[in-house]
Amino acid sequence: MIKIYNTLTRKKEVLKPRKGKNINFFACGVTVYDYIHIGHAKNYIQLDAIVKYLRFRGYHVFYLQNVTDIDDKIIQRAKEKKIDPLKLAREFENFYHEDEKKLGIDSVDAYARATDYVKQIVDQVKRLIKKGYVYKLSDGYYFNIKKFKDYGKLAKRKILLEADAVSRIDLNLEKINPGDFCVWKFSKAGEPVWKTEIGDGRPGWHIEDTAITESYFGPQYDIHAGGMDLIFPHHEAEIAIMESISEKKPLAKYWLHVGHVTINGQKMSKSLKNFILVREILKKYDPKVIRFFFLTIHYRSPLDFQEEFLKNIQGALERLNEFVKYLSARTLKGDIFIWPRKDNLKLLNQLKKNFFKAMDDDFNTVKAIATLFEFIKKSYQTKTGGKKTYYFLKEINKIFGILDFKDFEIPEKIKKILKERERFRKAKDFKKADRLREEIQKMGFEIKDTTIGPEITKK
Repeated sequence: MIKIYNTLTRKKEVLKPRKGKNINFFACGVTVYDYIHIGHAKNYIQLDAIVKYLRFRGYHVFYLQNVTDIDDKIIQRAKEKKIDPLKLAREFENFYHEDEKKLGIDSVDAYARATDYVKQIVDQVKRLIKKGYVYKLSDGYYFNIKKFKDYGKLAKRKILLEADAVSRIDLNLEKINPGDFCVWKFSKAGEPVWKTEIGDGRPGWHIEDTAITESYFGPQYDIHAGGMDLIFPHHEAEIAIMESISEKKPLAKYWLHVGHVTINGQKMSKSLKNFILVREILKKYDPKVIRFFFLTIHYRSPLDFQEEFLKNIQGALERLNEFVKYLSARTLKGDIFIWPRKDNLKLLNQLKKNFFKAMDDDFNTVKAIATLFEFIKKSYQTKTGGKKTYYFLKEINKIFGILDFKDFEIPEKIKKILKERERFRKAKDFKKADRLREEIQKMGFEIKDTTIGPEITKK
């Protein structure tokens, strides 16, 4: 039984998808005008693990992510670089996917660009106009938040605060209410433009998500995820748009929000020069170190980032991989390879119980990892850990993506040489046996001779 903390209700709720074991899962994607930073890394790594865990538990998850490829920030950056805004967006979209791949983020089923859904966005604006939720000003169409009586139900407030992500609220002194937001912007000279029956222009930010999710899922779906800083006004605006159009609620049954990242207590920003790009940090650290670090933090917890954290976490990850190496050893007994140690089934079953208990409780990766380290400690103490332990950790790794298993498989060539070495040892031709040991060592493997037979592991 999985429990999720639902921002909408401010409590943990038992996961009950709208249709059986099928989950439609949407997460706010990036605005592609720059490289992604560590705040994005935390967000998408943690969501990646959540989606993979849901699939691990037997749910059929369709994971959809939007890509904001037209926006004021993109247009401004394109002007600075003297490049077409849509070309700039495509370049940084590709860079985003490159960085995602390096970080092991591969659970997304579909990416939807805003510019591919202009027709659907215009259709939503027309329906909002018809229902009286939207009014026209000199620079576009605005949503009147006073018309939607539930506005503020997600954030438990209706007014902007200093810490809000307000860059896309759209300043206009003509607005009826300060919090009214633009759903369709009329075109300005030199900007990308779409000719439509509601006027020549481009989409507002908030409405792109509702147009995309309605196209894929209809007016309601299971889980909406995103950064905690998007709760207000972005997600509040999405609710207002879609629930006004459909007259169905809630838009999403569960709202899942990831804690944001600060640097020295301050929100990351270009002006403060405290932006740490994923590309830069990947020059210093293995992607698995970054991934592991963010999994040692609960997804809802905010993080004041210091690079020292990554240095400290490297050792912990090395201890995990040392245990994988310990488990991966094989012993040549006669003519076959066996596992040198037995599984401690009592310990292993306790690990599984504790691991699932932690992950089922709002995806608590922190407790799940602590459980794993406790299990490793006891396995060393009892000198246990075999095939079942190895393969359970391999299953866990499908979710976490932090352990290195592929390098520990023993190639057939090595097995052949090892068997030949044993024949020389039995014939007491130790000179040839030692030569083959050196050959195996050069290929990156270690041999430990035991009373059962030679035990081999990857260096």
